[in-house]
Amino acid sequence: MGDCFEDDFDDTTMFENKSGLAEDMRFLASMPELCDVTFLVGDTREPVCAVRAVLAARSKVFKKMLLSNMAASRKREAIHKESKFKAFIKRSSEPLMAMQTQQKSRVTSQISTAGLLPPINESTGQHHQTLIVEEFEPDVFRQLIEYIHTGCVTLQPRTLLGLMNAADYYGLDELKYACNGFIQCCITVDTVCALLATAERYIQYKCTKFLIQKVLEYVDDHGNEVLNLGSFATLPQHVVRLIMAREELKADEFSKFQAALMWSKKYCDNTGLSLKEVLNTFLEYIRFHMIPANILMQEIHPLGLVPNSIIMTALAYQADPTSVVLKVSPQKAKKRTIGVYKTSSIQSSTMDTRYSSNTTLSSTNSTGSTDRPSH
Repeated sequence: MGDCFEDDFDDTTMFENKSGLAEDMRFLASMPELCDVTFLVGDTREPVCAVRAVLAARSKVFKKMLLSNMAASRKREAIHKESKFKAFIKRSSEPLMAMQTQQKSRVTSQISTAGLLPPINESTGQHHQTLIVEEFEPDVFRQLIEYIHTGCVTLQPRTLLGLMNAADYYGLDELKYACNGFIQCCITVDTVCALLATAERYIQYKCTKFLIQKVLEYVDDHGNEVLNLGSFATLPQHVVRLIMAREELKADEFSKFQAALMWSKKYCDNTGLSLKEVLNTFLEYIRFHMIPANILMQEIHPLGLVPNSIIMTALAYQADPTSVVLKVSPQKAKKRTIGVYKTSSIQSSTMDTRYSSNTTLSSTNSTGSTDRPSH
């Protein structure tokens, strides 16, 4: 009986130090001399360093990218070595065997110096790869690399959309789903305009449509609050038109007029165009007959920006609805989200808002089990 108890007894235990491992990996990725891959990211070509083995282990997309790049480098190396070696044979009068070792070393050095091959890391003897990434912004890509190396990343509204699309692009499903779940938490009155403006940068990616839909649903339910935001004036014109044309928007018509006027003033300040001309592009989305007569005459008419015919029609409708046939807005925005973004003609200005809403994602799985999606 005693022997039976001894056989069932487990004298082992599991010790984990995930936080320590994450910190060590974060330190590793922060040291360029310990990394063997450098990404030049965005229009500014900001350098972001990484470890090739870690990237390949965590993402099949990165693995395929890095291996194909290495294969191309080796092929170029072989071609140039052969070319240099043939040139050496042709012009050399010295014995081949005496000079072969020296020539091999000199050829490799000349090729690397000329930029034809990646430089060799002296500590590891491996080629250091440099790749250009134009799809994502430096802050977004830096967060992606941090997550790949440490399994942790702080989610925040400013970079959420870019990070979610980057996770999808590189096959990091766990990170993509975490970003997806964080969307509902981060959409607030303070962040809604910034999220819509960010969508401009990543409009070609499939995750963007989902976020835009969620943001617009929030805008519908908090119409007056959103229209009164100062940051509303920084949105692109087509986004402002999209919001104001939505049938689901819960906002009074005078607030819509004030928001359109605020946006038009800011745009005219930057372009020098006529305020009346710019504001006129929004009038079709405002139902003036639903604005009280005293506001029409005391607040709107004195501005001289709205044609008298529109004001008179609105007043006539309020006096006798059967005497006026109202025009229906030619543009309906019910359930429309992504299409309007694709025809942007006016770019949004840079948002300079600080956000307090964030969360931290921690992963213990080496995610990246899907191949690179098509976009």
